[in-house]
Amino acid sequence: MTATTTESTAATITEHEAQEVERANATGLQPVVLVHGLWLLPSSWDRWAALFEANGYTALTPGWPDDPATVEEANAHPEVMAHKTVGQVADHFDEIIRGLHKKPALIGHSFGGLLVQILAGRGLGAATVAIDPAPFRGVLPLPFSALKSAWPVLGNPANRNRAIPLTYEQFRFGFANAVTETEAKELYETFAVPASGAPLFQAAAANLNPWTEAKVDTENPERGPLLIVSGEKDHTVPWSIANASFKQQQDNVGVTEIVEMKNRGHALTIDSGWSEVAATALAFIKRFA
Repeated sequence: MTATTTESTAATITEHEAQEVERANATGLQPVVLVHGLWLLPSSWDRWAALFEANGYTALTPGWPDDPATVEEANAHPEVMAHKTVGQVADHFDEIIRGLHKKPALIGHSFGGLLVQILAGRGLGAATVAIDPAPFRGVLPLPFSALKSAWPVLGNPANRNRAIPLTYEQFRFGFANAVTETEAKELYETFAVPASGAPLFQAAAANLNPWTEAKVDTENPERGPLLIVSGEKDHTVPWSIANASFKQQQDNVGVTEIVEMKNRGHALTIDSGWSEVAATALAFIKRFA
């Protein structure tokens, strides 16, 4: 059973991702794996990758299984992004990481923030930064703004098996509420893509399902240092959710920290203030990796 699962997961690794692993191993530098969340693609990390490379790391930006190469392609063929579950995506990144010669630092945003915590809980991270992370089993707060942000998906049970795009107004509320209207429109046109509905349904039901894939091993002593970053004005993952995740994690023997970025929304990794967030993540990782 295990072998079958591994073979199935390995088959999802693209040629580009395999080349990233080979390049990271060849450089001998400390790798950093950047994990995007819903409604974004790996290209959303391009500036982050350049920053970490300039600081002596080798950056990898793997996609979720079947991620299209471009925003245009993703918007033209949203169906390829459907049916991706938290467990499937976590196992995809697990397979990639196990191909590295050095244990990488992990950085994730939104559902990517949940995924890097899952991976760290498997002992796969040298240090981990979870930015506005989606909630996991044991995280109880559900503020109205978070529910409203997720409602474009959760409002229709059939969306679990679909890939759902956000309208500009939905993106403005859930991602880009802390930037100007002009910047919000630019971010929407540049970065927004459809997203699998399944992970949102998994996170919403996590506390009702003991077998959920949206769970984190917070007690593993091999978890390593963890920083949770919260955007002060984030509607999708408000402070109450980020702080509840921190409280679930803080009993781990590893270093566990949380920081709030003032006046920042859920788009904090891609908007004009991205470099401040990236510098915060870089400083944390430099301490431990």
